[in-house]
Amino acid sequence: MRSYKEIVLKPKKDEFLKRFHPWVFSGALASKPNDIEEGEIVRVLSYERVFLGIGHYQIGSIAVRILSFEDEVINTKFYERRLTEAYIMRNRLKLIRPDNNTYRLVHGEGDNLPGLIIDVYGNTAVVQAHSVGMHTDRVEISEALQSICGADNIKNIFYKSESTLPFKADVDPEDSYIFGGKEVNDVVVENGLKFKIDWLKGQKTGFFIDQRENRQLLEKYSEGRNVLNMFCYTGGFSVYSLRGRAAAVHSVDSSSKAISIADQNVDLNFGDDPRHKSYSEDAFRFLNEIPQDKYDLIVLDPPAFAKHRGAVNNALQGYKKLNHSAFEKIAKGGILFTFSCSQVISKEQFRLAVFSAAAISGRKVQILHQLTQPADHPINIYHPEGEYLKGLVLYVE
Repeated sequence: MRSYKEIVLKPKKDEFLKRFHPWVFSGALASKPNDIEEGEIVRVLSYERVFLGIGHYQIGSIAVRILSFEDEVINTKFYERRLTEAYIMRNRLKLIRPDNNTYRLVHGEGDNLPGLIIDVYGNTAVVQAHSVGMHTDRVEISEALQSICGADNIKNIFYKSESTLPFKADVDPEDSYIFGGKEVNDVVVENGLKFKIDWLKGQKTGFFIDQRENRQLLEKYSEGRNVLNMFCYTGGFSVYSLRGRAAAVHSVDSSSKAISIADQNVDLNFGDDPRHKSYSEDAFRFLNEIPQDKYDLIVLDPPAFAKHRGAVNNALQGYKKLNHSAFEKIAKGGILFTFSCSQVISKEQFRLAVFSAAAISGRKVQILHQLTQPADHPINIYHPEGEYLKGLVLYVE
């Protein structure tokens, strides 16, 4: 077996690993080698020198992300096994279909590969590293991906991690590359609808796959309604609303490029549909300036207001302010879809912020649905922190 450097924990600091939580915090370390480098694979031992797990070492509050609780070699074969497990699960859940070739293949800790995201768009996979260890192993991961998916299914692999690697990491953020490049098709299918994907410059991996099922739910509520899609990005919710026979759909985003792609996505599915209008404007200002009762279905899907715990209080105030504006403006009998994608904001905190906004507005509000991420963004039961997407569907009398 390959020899790895070893990290030893302080006394009584091994309980979380015995419960299969995949993170080792820096405060739990008793000792580590002086020559250890960020991204290196290490064996984690208890104070009594009992093996606990193997994973990637990193600088910061999370010192090790555990890849396996078995004492094994981490190589291409290891990644092949993990990717195969992930692929089989998505296939059994029938997420991979002719009318849906867009899905998340690997969701970090949820698929026992912390620090790794792989999204599949038709014949293209986008690999994203959120840790130096996964960046270091990117070639092995890509080789494993090619092996388990086959050349007929995945013709291109984009590596896109310039915005996700830790800012302290001693790696070149421009160190990205593409495997393949053959038959690249930037139009994919989600639940029978067509979407243009900008892998290289778009947010995340190019599209928000995690809202797929929530977009379907919105479609069911859209018939005959005037829909306002705030922070629309590339128009996912807007396209579903149009298929749901909405009377009008207005898309708002501060990014003119996002609005351009949203317009293209509408055209791909419905041509020059007069029901749709788009606005490249600040979402908060747009919401404050619209007349009351103009919209009876509003979608609030803002970017993460808090990316670290120090920003939680300001984020909660932001959610309260945004939702209060929506409660003030939405028509009687309107429906509000409101979301938070901030991992450090709990379901309870988000719900309290929305409750406070409703109370200030004085409107009667009922919860119709409590939403989360779809099955291809699984939550490891031993890692509840993986539940990052929170949503509420509200009926406003």
